[in-house]
Amino acid sequence: MIDYKSSGVDIDAGNEVVARIKDLARGTFTPGVLSEIGSFGGVFSVDPERADGTVLVASADGVGTKLKVAFLADRHETIGEDLVNHCVNDILVQGARPLFFLDYFATGRLSPDVAVAVVSGLARACRANGCALLGGETAEMPGFYAEGEYDLAGFIVGQVPRARLIDGRRIVPGDKLIGLPSSGLHTNGYSLARRIVFDTLKLSVGATLPGLGITVADALLAPHRSYLPVIGPLLDADLVKGMAHITGGGITENLPRVLPEGTGARVDRGAWDVPALFQLLGEAGQVPDEDMRRTFNMGMGLIVVTAAADVPRALEALAGQGETGARVIGEIEPGARAVRYAPARP
Repeated sequence: MIDYKSSGVDIDAGNEVVARIKDLARGTFTPGVLSEIGSFGGVFSVDPERADGTVLVASADGVGTKLKVAFLADRHETIGEDLVNHCVNDILVQGARPLFFLDYFATGRLSPDVAVAVVSGLARACRANGCALLGGETAEMPGFYAEGEYDLAGFIVGQVPRARLIDGRRIVPGDKLIGLPSSGLHTNGYSLARRIVFDTLKLSVGATLPGLGITVADALLAPHRSYLPVIGPLLDADLVKGMAHITGGGITENLPRVLPEGTGARVDRGAWDVPALFQLLGEAGQVPDEDMRRTFNMGMGLIVVTAAADVPRALEALAGQGETGARVIGEIEPGARAVRYAPARP
């Protein structure tokens, strides 16, 4: 049996760090800060006295150990897309559209071909999301990184009218959860996935995954999708009360981040078919169901909270953007800020 912690990632330790540094961060807050540590993006108003003004939403993230797969496959063209789209989604869940993006690329010995391939992915995703690649930092650090390896991080800033900021405050019991499919693992859970694929199954990056008919590289390097194109019309129609980007921690850890006090969420395990890749990882690694749900997105990359009466309009708007896989996967109920998984339907 393999779990995320034994693969080197301790979610509980990460949560403890966030809890312990909150006071340190709060000690730096100025009147413009409108969010708390732990939100998907940080919210800042340049004119906090104006309730009708525009606010900025910013976020920073990395690609994680998905980079290890890119190194093995020597494929670097989509890693930049992963990073931009992840960051776009993180500010999108608070209603913000991206303005500009900055990247940090660090390596032991600079390979111009690799660096250009990575930045080409960044630029492609920025264009697709209407976001300027404003600049960044390229750091060459001999002796710090292994030969042929690099690290990549990104920083995004977006904007939203303060009155349209999505913070979950309007969420009430009875609201519905609409799940939007992921395009694969996105950028989370790779320490566990790599251990299962490379150590347990003993597959090479070019091998075909059993029962899937695609190579390890194609499956694990599938780009993290951006939800901005399909969510935009829902925001314009004021159909969104809250959203959760399902990243590290899965639905279990991310959905509660957008819930107000006194509410919890019921997720129906039978509401969607878990993609074959996740089933393979769970079975091959004998990963407990709880750990699977706390590590991977399990096929749902974004969850939208909307009023029950607005579900038909929301699904119609999503379908109009080509999003045919969206479906109701649960609802908000009274209780603690946590996720309760309902038994799968027979």
